[in-house]
Amino acid sequence: MQVPSLLGAPGIPRAETPKRRFLFAVPPLAGHVNPTVAVGAELVRRGHTVAWTGHRATLEPLLRAGARIFSAEDDAFAARLTAAREEWLRLRGPAALRFLWEEFIVPLGHAMMPGVETALDRFRPDVVISDQIVLAAPVAARHRAIPWATSATTSAEFTRPLAGMPLVEAWVRDRIGDFQLDHGIEDLLDLRFSDHLVLIFSTGALVGDTSFFPDHFAFVGPALDRPAGAAFPWEWLDGRPGVLLTLGTLNGPAGERFYRVAADAVRDLDVQAVFVAPPGTLDDPPPNVLVREYVPQLRLLQRMSAVVCHGGHNTVCESLAQGLPLVVAPIRDDQPVIARQVEAAGAGVQVRFGRVRAAELRDALTTVLASDAHRAAAEAVRDSFAAAGGAAEAADRLEKLA
Repeated sequence: MQVPSLLGAPGIPRAETPKRRFLFAVPPLAGHVNPTVAVGAELVRRGHTVAWTGHRATLEPLLRAGARIFSAEDDAFAARLTAAREEWLRLRGPAALRFLWEEFIVPLGHAMMPGVETALDRFRPDVVISDQIVLAAPVAARHRAIPWATSATTSAEFTRPLAGMPLVEAWVRDRIGDFQLDHGIEDLLDLRFSDHLVLIFSTGALVGDTSFFPDHFAFVGPALDRPAGAAFPWEWLDGRPGVLLTLGTLNGPAGERFYRVAADAVRDLDVQAVFVAPPGTLDDPPPNVLVREYVPQLRLLQRMSAVVCHGGHNTVCESLAQGLPLVVAPIRDDQPVIARQVEAAGAGVQVRFGRVRAAELRDALTTVLASDAHRAAAEAVRDSFAAAGGAAEAADRLEKLA
């Protein structure tokens, strides 16, 4: 009698994970799409079928060629976004939060609902992965008894940033509850947190203590693989310390002031600075500053020594994944929370976005460039990210959910 081989043929063949269908539901915001690109690519590599539903014009430049997209957009809502964005940029604090929910998140949920439902019925996914601010996908999935996971592209919600304002926190939950009631669900859940699986693209090294979260809250670290995108003049980099400065895409006129201050701050430093900024932001940049509208950020970070940014979760995590210390100038929303996380981890310093002067920014940048402590803290976060598994760990969790 032959003893079966533990390694497969000619004995017992290895069991394979059944091939499944996964649908990502995302808002028209690049930072919320980017982590899903890496997770989707990993699922495809494993033989699964993957699709996205959302705003096609936003998705097409961010996804790999040939990615399957189901449109979930409303022309009337899209037309209002530009005017709404201008008003939102003028707001701060609770007023900005109220506007975000009343004029963007809840209307986006209603606008996306028909397209998401069509995507579910046509694609027939085994699992739906919904961004935290896409309210339509969890509701549609619950109607069809499809397992759903949360894609949390920022870790801010997991620190209860509104705990000091219980009335505001309750108001947000009421908006989420009302949305479910509007669409025929009376068994209310907080749609920001799936009761099946929550994928958080960070770790305790940045967030803080995560031991009290339930097992289905998976701190997988950043998911970093996506198309390279823009070209870059790599020959411009000459070996001096490199600094990347980026403020994301939603910063308004105040961003122009910050870029001018930053140009003065680095003018006399022995560094090369790459500013990611719209054309015309700096009319006469110093010789050691290169202004580009778009950069291949993941590749470029491998050549940098430090990063100055607005505290966007993706940029912070992508920088720390390279062990780079940060100067963080938060503007709004979750960015002050992320900035505090960076400082608490020892991986960078915070400056005031709207009030910082060139001397203060220069001091902050020279501090993180010269400080062994800040670099060591950034490298400790980097190591925690690598151990968490990133896109591969997220895919493992989703396979188990399917």
